[in-house]
Amino acid sequence: MYIHNNKTYGVGYSIMELEVSPKVRHKLAVKHGVEVHEIEQCFCNVEGIFLKDTREDHKTDPPSMWFIAETDYGKKLKVIFIVKEDKSITIKSAFTPNDNEIRIYNKYSK
Repeated sequence: MYIHNNKTYGVGYSIMELEVSPKVRHKLAVKHGVEVHEIEQCFCNVEGIFLKDTREDHKTDPPSMWFIAETDYGKKLKVIFIVKEDKSITIKSAFTPNDNEIRIYNKYSK
């Protein structure tokens, strides 16, 4: 799936290929009530930059990135992903953010 975005958000390109494994797709649907098309909408609607997850117990190589955005229908999601060397994006998770996550994103993403 390709998503065109008119802005660049810290990953160095504006066309992104999203990859979602069957295991993650299942977790999104069953645990979080999120569909892949909602994540795609959030990538198109994001207004801030992508933030790097620097928490020690969440560090990955390549690093996990995240943002908060709304779907086309106003559903707010925190989207966590990694950018691979080939510039593809692998979705790790997406869910409704809590108040602290929203506060952090609003503080550091503008």
